[in-house]
Amino acid sequence: MRQWNSWGDSRIQMTVNAKARVFLEGLLGKGAALRDATLSEVMAKVPASRLPEHPLILTDAETRVRHARGQSLPDWLAWRSGELEVFPDGVAVPSTSAQVAELLALAKEQNWVVIPYGGGTSVVGHINPIADERPILTLALTRLNDLIKLDESSQLATIGAGATGPQVEALLKPHGYTLGHYPQSFELSTLGGWIASRSSGQQSLHYGRIEQLFAGGRIETLAGTLDIPTIPASSAGPDIREIIMGSEGRFGVITEATVRISRCPEQEEFCVYFVPDWAKAKSAVRELVQQKLPLSMVRLSNAEETRTQLILAGHAAAIAGLEKVLNWRGAGAGKCMLTIGFTGSQQRIKFAQAEVGRILKTFDSVATGQILGKRWHQNRFRAPYLREALWHLGYAVDTLETAVDWQKVTPYMIDVEQALKNGLAAEGEQVLAFSHLSHVYNQGSSIYTTYVYRAAHSYEHTLARWQKLKADASQVIVKHGGTISHQHGVGRDHAPYLVSEKGPLGIAALQALAQHFDVDKRLNPGKLLVD
Repeated sequence: MRQWNSWGDSRIQMTVNAKARVFLEGLLGKGAALRDATLSEVMAKVPASRLPEHPLILTDAETRVRHARGQSLPDWLAWRSGELEVFPDGVAVPSTSAQVAELLALAKEQNWVVIPYGGGTSVVGHINPIADERPILTLALTRLNDLIKLDESSQLATIGAGATGPQVEALLKPHGYTLGHYPQSFELSTLGGWIASRSSGQQSLHYGRIEQLFAGGRIETLAGTLDIPTIPASSAGPDIREIIMGSEGRFGVITEATVRISRCPEQEEFCVYFVPDWAKAKSAVRELVQQKLPLSMVRLSNAEETRTQLILAGHAAAIAGLEKVLNWRGAGAGKCMLTIGFTGSQQRIKFAQAEVGRILKTFDSVATGQILGKRWHQNRFRAPYLREALWHLGYAVDTLETAVDWQKVTPYMIDVEQALKNGLAAEGEQVLAFSHLSHVYNQGSSIYTTYVYRAAHSYEHTLARWQKLKADASQVIVKHGGTISHQHGVGRDHAPYLVSEKGPLGIAALQALAQHFDVDKRLNPGKLLVD
């Protein structure tokens, strides 16, 4: 059963081991959990619906509560406090593109706002209703989850946009195929959501980001149906796919997506290496990617993240033994953990592992084989559950990410971590911050930063702390010329910073597109663009 006020399956529980608790208390101070509101308390706050009765629209209080927010930290605080502020007036559950078109026509005719909703995993405010004089309809696309067409000769699959990550893979695997798109939100996020927010999966080095996978599809707009054909390549003007990717529901609702699929790999391995220091580790990663080796993933944790992960891992005796061996091999304090994915045929993997070993040897790395890599692979979608475990101890955790060119990676990482660590100094509060490179490119890399701070005495004050930290970090991103989001999208939280990346003329072009598709700002207003 999906939790109503948290991430994922209520049957999955994570705990924080004793050593990690001592570590957090020593660094941040002892936490104190705030009281959580109950579902019944929140349901009692849901006002009467302003929508008319319709066979596809649910207006009961619980359904409206469950679709009122996403999974950002502000959303989390709203869920836990019970102060959700605005609820959709109803949740529609169409099962065909025609029904989506019918609902959009009704919205236009009867003056409704419409919010497309996939898996509810947004961490930047994509799906949150904003107070409006007009009725608000959330359009849940979860029933649009079938395999519509499979073209094996061209390796194309057309799938309903509401299919979650596990559903996409379950539809393709019996035919011997995979999409290979594995964001951390894989368990709940959807194909349409990946396209609408320009998502990146953990193994994008092999399979590609969603912009390489999205070949075409069907989008229902207030002006009619937009069908994007699948063409291998074209020089016939700007690519219409690019208008839809990253549009976050402002231009239309993605109902079907045709994606480029791959044959299921013969073999897959994840190996962990430790490099003595950050400078060598970053240079090693850049060399690996610029050599264009056939790898599926390269993930590099900086020294602080490496230290924290080893503490959180538990298994104290085993970790102590590992630390002893690494220290003896020259990877002591300051070491960085490097996880590499190998995907493909046995011959391809054997070649790639030999080349990786040869290159990493020149950077004094220590190979630890597949044990840690297998553990990472088994638990790679469980990290979001850690937020609840920390919350019950009185700590809030959040993440942010960007991408910059190689020469900016280290200066940015130092600056953003320092901004976060100093962000609550006026209150005498410490902040734990650490980073990793999650997706690497010839040109540069994404940097994914996690930060943990102690919850305040109230929800309001805890949110104020997040607002200060988020603003400070976003300003550092802008200062270093990074993207305001590499993989999470813009939503509401990042919209004020988008002009720094797109420029005034670029923003004007996006606004003109929104005006073209949605003159009355009915589709997801306030997201992507500041209305």
